[in-house]
Amino acid sequence: MSSGDRPVPAIALDQFGLLCAVLAAVGFSFKAILVKLAYRYGVDAETLLALRMAFSLPFFIGMAWVSVRRATSRLTPQDGVWLFGLGLLGYYLASYLDFLGLRYISAALERLILFVYPTLVVLLSALLFGQRITGRVLSALALCYAGIALAVAHDWRLVGSTRDLALGSLLVFGSALSYALYLLGNGRVVNRLGVLRVTAFASIVAGLLAIGQFLLLRPVAVLLLQPGPVYALALAMTLFSTVLPVWGVSEAIRRLGAGPVALTGSLGPIVTLLLAWLLLDEALGVGQLAGAALVIMGVTVMARR
Repeated sequence: MSSGDRPVPAIALDQFGLLCAVLAAVGFSFKAILVKLAYRYGVDAETLLALRMAFSLPFFIGMAWVSVRRATSRLTPQDGVWLFGLGLLGYYLASYLDFLGLRYISAALERLILFVYPTLVVLLSALLFGQRITGRVLSALALCYAGIALAVAHDWRLVGSTRDLALGSLLVFGSALSYALYLLGNGRVVNRLGVLRVTAFASIVAGLLAIGQFLLLRPVAVLLLQPGPVYALALAMTLFSTVLPVWGVSEAIRRLGAGPVALTGSLGPIVTLLLAWLLLDEALGVGQLAGAALVIMGVTVMARR
């Protein structure tokens, strides 16, 4: 057997899987930074989201084609309804509310608020399906929302408008809630349809909705006349905060399992805090760091078996 035919040692596969998970966490965290940088050129949320989705659509269409070739069953009309709802909630509405919220709050606060979506999944599961909330989960919830309170207090001392802070925080919280609803719905169909097919078709739905929204609200010329840096940032958002993380998470789960990959997501708030400080000149204070630590602790406690 030639050296090129030798199997890769298991430890190398684990290391590569960990690398994929870390890159995915960093890529997702970098999105808010790219959005804030693009806003400096006067682009609005609807146009920026449409550009991101337009650049991403070929990738997700390719994913859909691969998933259809691998599938052992066809999609039913009921499946189509589920996929439309998942695309509406998880990839369109969650993204749109997030983009709107970033107009008003810092990238660091946005990432911390988004990061509490697991707590919303737990609360919604208790509300809708009667799942019991344990004492450990209540402690995790307390940690998470105490951390959010510290981060909001940090930003409140710095921003000029309390109204903007409240509006931006509510919009991003709405994004987290929309994503939590997506995850609940995703769990009802993903085992039957497969992760690849659900992700691909839901993303295509979201892309078409975002582009359709833009066409209803803006003339096409607005999309074509953006400054060059806006196109570059939208393309970077597509490659490094959409395509790479989606592939990275899928590959990492295949190699490591879902548990370790979920824990690497805890890097997200810290990465965003540091990048916002370095690239956006956002203030980095003790309250914000303490808030991030509490949120990460809460989510980690909740994620433990």
